[in-house]
Amino acid sequence: MPVRESGPYGAETVAVRSSCQRSRSCAACCCASVLMGSTFPYGLHEPEVRPECGAVVRGAEDPSFLEERDDLVDEVVEPRVAAFEAILPALGSGKYDVGTGDFGVTDERRKTIDFVTYLNDGQGFAVRDDSELGKVTDLTQLCGLTVGTAAGTTFEVTLEESRHRCSEAGKKPYDVKTYSDPAAVWSSLQQGRTDIVMSTINGLRYAVKQQEGVRFLNEFARLDVGFAFKKGTPPAPAFRAAVSSLEADGTYDRILKKCGIDESAIKASRISPPEIK
Repeated sequence: MPVRESGPYGAETVAVRSSCQRSRSCAACCCASVLMGSTFPYGLHEPEVRPECGAVVRGAEDPSFLEERDDLVDEVVEPRVAAFEAILPALGSGKYDVGTGDFGVTDERRKTIDFVTYLNDGQGFAVRDDSELGKVTDLTQLCGLTVGTAAGTTFEVTLEESRHRCSEAGKKPYDVKTYSDPAAVWSSLQQGRTDIVMSTINGLRYAVKQQEGVRFLNEFARLDVGFAFKKGTPPAPAFRAAVSSLEADGTYDRILKKCGIDESAIKASRISPPEIK
């Protein structure tokens, strides 16, 4: 039975310990033991309702990428819970060997993190059904509004870096409210404490179908998504081999199709590609 511990503010993250072994189909070998940090996003804490079906979490809606290749990475044995924003720093400290949770590949993150890509997702917006806000193509359209997003994400960085543009345009800057508990992002929108949510494209599309009174607004920017590792650590090539093998035998396409995220398929898994701009 998985062991769960509530992180601060109730945010839930799964840490998964796996053992790795050599395989004739694997050009590299994982380290002897891998501790993985991963999230259950959007406040939906049970693996069975998780939108990213490619996550390496046993019990997910569809067999995970690496569980499909158990000759490369052995089975999950120890789920644990932590806060989303703690995963990447924990890679640097050695607490986790690999992290997954829809981590976007950015040039800033690539300075200290190696990524093995498995998906193309990105940034998007959702609003209440009564919102009059149209498609957001420029962040200055948010001036004067309150934006909700998850703490420690690329969305928070993007929003904070562009707030000054409102003042420069003679407008009131938008306010950014961040939450460690993904469920709080949505309750703040539903209750009118925020006007709009910025989050992952696939996550938003999934989440708005699970609750009334909110709708997906539009995509804003695309980013590659990958498993995260401390820069220079050994497991990355083995994880890339696992994803590549799924792409080669058609399993990758089947997973994405079942999840309804075909448009997020990548042509090939890569290690730390440049940020999509």
